[in-house]
Amino acid sequence: MNQPKNPARYLLFSLLLIAIDQLSKLLVFKYMQPGFSGQILLVGSWLKLHYVLNPGMAFGMQLGHEYGKLFLTLFRLLAMCAIGWYLVHLARGGASKGLLWALSMILAGAVGNVIDSTFYGVFLDNAPYGSPTPWFHGQVIDMIFVDFWEGFIPEWVPVWGGQYYSTPIFNIADSCIFLGVCSILIFQSHFYTPEEDEVAPTAIPDHEDAESLTEPHSFDEVAKTTVAQDEAVLKTDDNLDLDPSRNVAASMVNLETGEIAEPIESAPSDKLISTVETEDENVDIDSTQDISSSMINLENEEILKPGESSTEK
Repeated sequence: MNQPKNPARYLLFSLLLIAIDQLSKLLVFKYMQPGFSGQILLVGSWLKLHYVLNPGMAFGMQLGHEYGKLFLTLFRLLAMCAIGWYLVHLARGGASKGLLWALSMILAGAVGNVIDSTFYGVFLDNAPYGSPTPWFHGQVIDMIFVDFWEGFIPEWVPVWGGQYYSTPIFNIADSCIFLGVCSILIFQSHFYTPEEDEVAPTAIPDHEDAESLTEPHSFDEVAKTTVAQDEAVLKTDDNLDLDPSRNVAASMVNLETGEIAEPIESAPSDKLISTVETEDENVDIDSTQDISSSMINLENEEILKPGESSTEK
C-alpha cells in the first residue's frame, strides 16, 4: 500500500503558482495599456502579451445574466474549498504524486481567479459598469495571447455561433487549470492504479535461500535449522550409508566436553575382519561384543573404549 504523503509541499506549490499569477497580473495592470495598442510581441506575431479584462469565466467566456458574475464567483469559492480538501485527503491517503501535483495546479488556478473576481473590483476598481457591488464582481486580467486563428464561428455552434472569434487570451491561472486537467485525463490510468493485492508468504523450497533471507537468533532456531538441513541431505543423497550402528558410532558425543566427535572413516568390512584375524586368531568378532564394547558408562558420563570395562576404570 502507498505511504501517506505530506500535503504541505503540494499546498506550497499551489501558493507559489498563485504568487506568480498575481504578480504577472499586477505588472500587466501597472505597465501595459489595454488592447492592441499596448500589446507586446514575444515570439513572432503568434505569441503576444495582450492586456484585456475578462468579466466572465476562463478564456474569456461569460455567463449572460445580471448575477452571472456573482454566481460564478461563488462557484469558484466552493470549487476552491472542495479541491483543497480533496488534495489534502488524497495526500494523506497515499495517492500518486502525479495526481497530487496536477490537483495542486488546478487549485492554484481556481484560487488565482477567485482573488481577481473577489477583490479586483474594489482594489483595482475594474468592476463592470452597473455592477450591484464591486465585491465579487472584479474582472480577471488576461494577457497571454496565442494568435494563430481568428474568424467567424459557424452558425450551428451553440452559444457562440455566428460571432467573430479569435484564439482565447488567458492568464497563468487559466494555464494551471488547463494543464492540471489535461494531465489527469492523459495519465489517469497511471494516477488511479488500484492498490496492489497483498501477496501471501510462500514456502521457500531451498533451505539455502531460507538461510540467506533469515538468520536464526536463538539456540532453538539454530537446532531447527540444522535438523532441517540434515533431513534435506538425507532425502537428496541416495548413496548415504544409513546403517544405524555405523551412524551411532560416528556420532558419539563426548559427554565430558560436550563436543561432537568427528566421523571416522571406517575401512571396508572384509579388510577389517581379515586384519583382526591375522593379529589374533582367537578374537571373537561377534556383533554382541562390538555392541558391548561401545556401551556408555552413564554413571561416569564416559564413553568406553572397545574391550574396556567399567570395573577396569
